[in-house]
Amino acid sequence: MSRVYQPTAHVVGKSRLPSFDKYKEMHKKSLENPEEFWSEIAKEFFWQTPHQPGKFVSYNFDLTKGDIFVKWMEGASTNISVNLLDRNVEKGYGDKIAYYWEGNHPDDYSRITYRKLKDLVCQFANGLRSRGVRKGDRVAIYMPMILETVVCMLACARIGAIHSVVFAGFSSDSLAERMSDCKAKVLVTADGGWRGEKLLVLKKTCDEALEKSLKKHNHKVEMCVVASHLAKATPCGKLDDVKSLYKWNDDIDVWWHDLIEDESNHCTPEWMDAEDPLFMLYTSGSTGKPKGVLHTTAGYLLYAATTFKYVFDYGENDIYWCTADVGWITGHTYVVYAPLANCATSVMFEGTPFYPDYDRYWAVVQKYRVNQMYTAPTALRSLMKFGDDYVSKHNMESLRVLGSVGEPINPEAWHWYYNLVGNGRCSIVDTFWQTETGGHVLTSLPGATPMKPGAAGFPFFGVEPSILDESGKIIEGPGEGYLVFSRPWPSIMRTLFGNHERYEQVYFSKFPGYYCTGDGARRDEDGFLWVTGRIDDMLNVSGHLMSTAEVESVLTEDSRVSEAAVVSRPHPQKGEALHCFVILNDGVQQDPSIVDALKKHVRARIGAFAAPDVIQFAPGLPKTRSGKIMRRILRKIAIGDTDIGDTSTLADPSVVGELFKGKP
Repeated sequence: MSRVYQPTAHVVGKSRLPSFDKYKEMHKKSLENPEEFWSEIAKEFFWQTPHQPGKFVSYNFDLTKGDIFVKWMEGASTNISVNLLDRNVEKGYGDKIAYYWEGNHPDDYSRITYRKLKDLVCQFANGLRSRGVRKGDRVAIYMPMILETVVCMLACARIGAIHSVVFAGFSSDSLAERMSDCKAKVLVTADGGWRGEKLLVLKKTCDEALEKSLKKHNHKVEMCVVASHLAKATPCGKLDDVKSLYKWNDDIDVWWHDLIEDESNHCTPEWMDAEDPLFMLYTSGSTGKPKGVLHTTAGYLLYAATTFKYVFDYGENDIYWCTADVGWITGHTYVVYAPLANCATSVMFEGTPFYPDYDRYWAVVQKYRVNQMYTAPTALRSLMKFGDDYVSKHNMESLRVLGSVGEPINPEAWHWYYNLVGNGRCSIVDTFWQTETGGHVLTSLPGATPMKPGAAGFPFFGVEPSILDESGKIIEGPGEGYLVFSRPWPSIMRTLFGNHERYEQVYFSKFPGYYCTGDGARRDEDGFLWVTGRIDDMLNVSGHLMSTAEVESVLTEDSRVSEAAVVSRPHPQKGEALHCFVILNDGVQQDPSIVDALKKHVRARIGAFAAPDVIQFAPGLPKTRSGKIMRRILRKIAIGDTDIGDTSTLADPSVVGELFKGKP
């Protein structure tokens, strides 16, 4: 049984939710009377028209009873940019810092107030309107982590255009596919940016994508708006004439500064119905074709704002930092929409954890006196292997809440985060959610809920999880199975853009009456929920079902191992066998004795059936630029299949060849 950690006095003293009993009381109310619970929260925001009485929420999760649908606050209308900007300025917070922007290079930094952000959003919104962008039009965004990215997203929201942000590490093929799928009218980008010492010429990728969109998909984008960023950024290497690296097409290309030059800083908002689309964001599909997840207006605003307030326990004078890129849902909800809805002051970070040195994260925490930090386990594990000194030389006393996102955090990383980064004083919120959920659905709450290293914790308000077995039977008490939800919360996705049938099949066909996450979960004897990983990351070895995350966690318990990734490969006797990729800490020499020790350790910790067939020392893992491990590629390596497909989204594609070469 895992040790239970209680919230410390350092956290409880400032918490807006000071006990587990108070959490249970609020959670019970949110399920038994959702209209009363969420209406109370809705009063904090501005509504052009209120919702219709008795129509606060309606839905159908059962395909046998008709089409799947979810609706919140029917009849209400509002505008999200008004709630994030105008409302805060009118309440007297115009001079409050909305963002401290920290560039890739430590010498690059700036700040922006709520009033200035509102002015820029209105100017850019007017610029888009003057070029014919209207409510319902799609705007693709392919940008670095700069303030213009936030301005662009909120400008789209102001005029009712649907933004589709594509992570600015995706290939031109991926960008072209997403632009053509959503029929983007406009593309907004920057000339380029730096990631550590690597120069990214984003405009060149966009040029290629625009060409491919037309040639391969027969879709023409009408305008490409380009923000000038490289001229302002501190160069991290030799910077030749950047303009020679890309083409300029006067027919569609427009400089950002030219678009807004003569525009007013007043912009009449488009009043959006509660269920009007706000944005779409593509996520990976099991078939390989990305899915355009669609989120709507009122429910997303309510849920994003509420999760931020309670999960990060944000107070009026706090400084909050989410390290995620806006190209992912974490960046949408917890860099842009949720913090601004709470009139928060955030840090927005363009750089990497490793530039100019391995202490960059901790230097940023000290510089801005960050109170809440939200990052990914993969970043923590990468930093752990460089030792403790990079953390301990900085003052981290301002921290109160440490968040984890993207995958279950392994206990070793949890303890390092808790004991070293948080000095045993902070609450760790290990948040489980998806692009499809819009906001946190399982999490700890600082000051209120106890913590177990690696456990997601408990459902957020309005969320009712169930665990089902393969036949769809509910598992009561301790047990493991499929993680599903029997009712919607306000920010759950409404459909897949242009493909409602696929939405119904992917999420609602397996278990009628439930939204199926595609993840496995277990409930322990204390009621804690543990997310065990994607169902397709589950291993079935000799009839024993286990998760890759469980094996990876055991492997990283060895002090010589900094990171591990486990995949299955076919086995004539067992059905599936384990192929483990292991990265050793700096200074540790590869040795067969380590392989033997790790195999014995897995046998001892999980069971003989879990003993890995192969443990391969790895120089690195195939990861996207956001840090997600591409297990699809690892499975191909494990079985020796060299047809691995597109590797352009990988941070370091060369690691794939190294792994093939090093295969035992």
